[in-house]
Amino acid sequence: MRDFKLVFTGPMGVGKTTAIAAISDIKPIGTEVANADSSVAKATTTVGLDFGQLTLDNGDRLRLYGTPGQARFDFMWKILVRDALGLAILIDNSRPDPLADLAAYLDGFAGALEKMPCALGITRLPTHPSPTLDDYAGALAARGLVLPVLAMDPRRKDDVVALIETLLMQIEVIDEEIAP
Repeated sequence: MRDFKLVFTGPMGVGKTTAIAAISDIKPIGTEVANADSSVAKATTTVGLDFGQLTLDNGDRLRLYGTPGQARFDFMWKILVRDALGLAILIDNSRPDPLADLAAYLDGFAGALEKMPCALGITRLPTHPSPTLDDYAGALAARGLVLPVLAMDPRRKDDVVALIETLLMQIEVIDEEIAP
């Protein structure tokens, strides 16, 4: 049995805690406190990390970490992404400028993105269809990045599993390219 670390990141309220809870085999551990940011209609917010665990069919375990969404806790981003196998960036399409949110997380994780696979999960797309998935792909391409972009609902286990499977497929491709 092997353990692997995956990190979920994105703005406050995007669904990181919810996504981890949707797929975790254990009751997730979180560091939720009362939200003092009145610009986001949310009762609590993560200030340290979220943690869950998912056991794969082959017995390997995915350790699932969620970062705090507020930029003032970006020091935790660097700690949590260390030794991670992959990164899932979640973006809330209902926020005022989701493409700017994406840019902030691409900048915040630029060093990690050079070394590890990443997938982008766009939430609330059915109710907020703009920007489109193509707009996200264009924003990534403008930075020289090609990353999978999926519409998802972090409350739906199948959607979170699809995002993780997308990350794991990238990892398998990289492993095959490295193997002799």
